[in-house]
Amino acid sequence: MRTFFSMLGFSALLLATGASFGAEPQNLPKAFIDGTGPGWKQLTLDDFDHVNCDPDTWSMKDGKICTTGKPVGVVRSKQKYTNLEIVAEWRHLEHAGNSGIFLWAPDDAFVDLQPNKLPKGGIEVQILDLGYAENFEKKNGKKSDWFTTHGDVFPVGTSQLTPFEPTSANGKRSFPRKELTRPSPEWNHYYVRAINGEVRLWVNGEEVSGGSQAQPATGFMCLESEGAPAEFRNLRIRELP
Repeated sequence: MRTFFSMLGFSALLLATGASFGAEPQNLPKAFIDGTGPGWKQLTLDDFDHVNCDPDTWSMKDGKICTTGKPVGVVRSKQKYTNLEIVAEWRHLEHAGNSGIFLWAPDDAFVDLQPNKLPKGGIEVQILDLGYAENFEKKNGKKSDWFTTHGDVFPVGTSQLTPFEPTSANGKRSFPRKELTRPSPEWNHYYVRAINGEVRLWVNGEEVSGGSQAQPATGFMCLESEGAPAEFRNLRIRELP
């Protein structure tokens, strides 16, 4: 009884001071996953198979995985993953550059995949420079309602995903809740957690977007070459039960 009434007294104090349970503390540092610790593995280009790019599209330079961006295509992880975490730092080397990370791409997404095509299935975690949206607005006189440059998450082709709010106008993409991406040539940090068909993305230390009920929820991870040079560093992965 004493414990119960003590809790009542604490609740009354919170109400009297205007505080509440679950209130988010202000000005506290955000969680930041750096991909170190038990179970984490560093990935290099040797951990991927070339799929539909030119021999010189992808390379390792000073510990970074680099793409020229041409032709459009992917490298694919040598193994399939189901539940996993990914840490990646990335940057574009040109204004309005485009790239991405594919999760859970199934085998049939790569059948007869020609250069200048992307896999026909998977969940894309988009990597897009701020200049892409700037160019769209200059050309169309308005902001896009179907993409952002701050970490969209969405299904591609034959794959399915129920996106978290907010979403694009057509309801197919999870739009980020905050705009945190830094412009080219600055580095950005992604932490991706993909478990039991649910994908969540943190951009530069804060969770912004994702989705659930992915189908399929197992498959290959890919890095995209999509028209402009980009670099990845400290690419790390941890498999989960």
